[in-house]
Amino acid sequence: MIEVAILDIITALRAFMSAGGGVLWIIAVLTLVMWSLIIDRIWYYKTELKQDVEHVVTAWQARPERQSWQAHAVREKMISEVSLKVNNMLPMIKTLVALCPLLGLLGTVTGMIQVFEVLGFTGGGDAKQMASGVSKATIPTMAGMVAAISGVFGNMLVTRIAERENQLLADHLTME
Repeated sequence: MIEVAILDIITALRAFMSAGGGVLWIIAVLTLVMWSLIIDRIWYYKTELKQDVEHVVTAWQARPERQSWQAHAVREKMISEVSLKVNNMLPMIKTLVALCPLLGLLGTVTGMIQVFEVLGFTGGGDAKQMASGVSKATIPTMAGMVAAISGVFGNMLVTRIAERENQLLADHLTME
């Protein structure tokens, strides 16, 4: 029963991907990479970040003097090092989000080229081949937009968490 359902899903997915053309595979891989990076960032924020912050706060509190110019420079260095880890891969995620609709448009162009080729060869008489081209034009556009919209939400989430964690770390390292 479950095997049949899985096979049906795979068959439907194959049909969808072939109807969308080669660009759809690129969008799928791009979306997979984008969400892998988003999940990696969330995982880091929930697990390893606490250890990094505790290490920096402990090192800061162990300093005997925290008010001089040198202490201020050390504090900024500590915040900056953790901030680099917190903000790691955020620009890449933003870039991948921006690429999704562009690849969708590339799919639109390649699909429309196929429609124009059919029109050129048949004079518009082969509606089935034209429909295939229109399908290859619209499905990647939709997929690119869906991937971009989901990526915008994921990017917003990790960016907000990163900003909050950077601010909390700066608040923890008081200059007494």
